[in-house]
Amino acid sequence: MLKTKIAVFVSGGGTNLQALIDAEKRGEILSGEIALVLASNDSAYALTRAAENGIKSVVIKRKEFSSQEAYEEEMKKVLDENGIKMIVLAGFMSLLSEKFTALYPKRIVNIHPSLIPSFCGKGFYGLHVHEAALSYGVKVTGATVHYVNEIPDGGEIILQKAVEILEGDTPEVLQKRVMEEAEWVLLPKAVEMVACKLQKGN
Repeated sequence: MLKTKIAVFVSGGGTNLQALIDAEKRGEILSGEIALVLASNDSAYALTRAAENGIKSVVIKRKEFSSQEAYEEEMKKVLDENGIKMIVLAGFMSLLSEKFTALYPKRIVNIHPSLIPSFCGKGFYGLHVHEAALSYGVKVTGATVHYVNEIPDGGEIILQKAVEILEGDTPEVLQKRVMEEAEWVLLPKAVEMVACKLQKGN
């Protein structure tokens, strides 16, 4: 059976991309393969990770297109050319329109560093999420993998994992613990689940 071809969309360091690459190498992702890394800027370290692992990559910058529509048309063209059936948003900082997400129903997944519906939606990304959790005083946070639709962090939840907040945590320390204990564990599991469903459906 053909594996589901996956594109990972990135904007920065690519730690979640690395978690996926490592999981695929360990045989934890069997139904899908990372066939493409799509970056929103050419200085993303994730591009180096892709190159080191022999994964094709492409840079598509929003500012080089006159409209969101033209930008997304280019993305779709590249995805089609590479036979991509599934998209993973792994720290991708460019917004996707409803028109684009509608083309890939239950085929786009995102990892968010909180237990949705807490600390999610517009403006909640990166360290901002952990700063909010700490200032609010919650005792438990975590990560969520969800399907992507037109609402930021609004799609159906696939998997969640809780992480305890410890005395003296800073946003940076908490961010690292959530990555290690939740994000890097959940994302490969969720990707395999979705890829498997798509593989059976193809």
